[in-house]
Amino acid sequence: MTMTLRTIAYTLAGFALFAALLFWPAGTFDYWQGWAVIAVMIGLSLPYTVYLITRRPDVLARRIRSGPTAETRGVQKLAVGVLQLSFLAFLVVGGFDHRFGWSRVPTWLCIVGIVLLAVGLGIAIWVVVQNSWAAAIITIESGQQLVSTGMYAVVRHPMYSGAVLMCIGCPLALGSYWALLPAVPAVLSLVVRTVDEETLLRTDLPGYVDYTQRVRSRLLPGIW
Repeated sequence: MTMTLRTIAYTLAGFALFAALLFWPAGTFDYWQGWAVIAVMIGLSLPYTVYLITRRPDVLARRIRSGPTAETRGVQKLAVGVLQLSFLAFLVVGGFDHRFGWSRVPTWLCIVGIVLLAVGLGIAIWVVVQNSWAAAIITIESGQQLVSTGMYAVVRHPMYSGAVLMCIGCPLALGSYWALLPAVPAVLSLVVRTVDEETLLRTDLPGYVDYTQRVRSRLLPGIW
């Protein structure tokens, strides 16, 4: 199977799984927050995927290898596994919350969550556009160049910054306070992933140590 066909198949399967994990626990399709989250994911991910297929197959090749089994470092396998399970929990818990009415999240807060989710995903996508070396796994490739402009001039790991926003925004967008609980291990896994990744970058990526002196913040500007 060609890389393009694999990407299309994975994308369609991913959206189908996403919908199943959300609407099956909800027990209904009458769940506007769930549809809003799906609209954000498809609305941003689909053009991004088309862009990679048609314009940046080199970047697509780096991004298609993903998940815990693709990682070579034990800490990263654990961190990615926790992160993926947490995102699945957002959907399942959010769906059950809608079904049984555990939370009473006001509409305005759901909208705030939708915005946070969209901004977070948009940041993660834009990072890949700005940095063609941004692989889905932790690795240093031969000839890899340090990128220090764009969002990398603000924080050292802007993709993870976007993921943090998604971890907070997705549960609120789904109208579930209980779905915020998996956000705790999700954010912690991003912190662990960041710290471990930096040990590799400091050692193997030329210029990274000097870069850390210029850009102090890892995930949150002025905080950490």
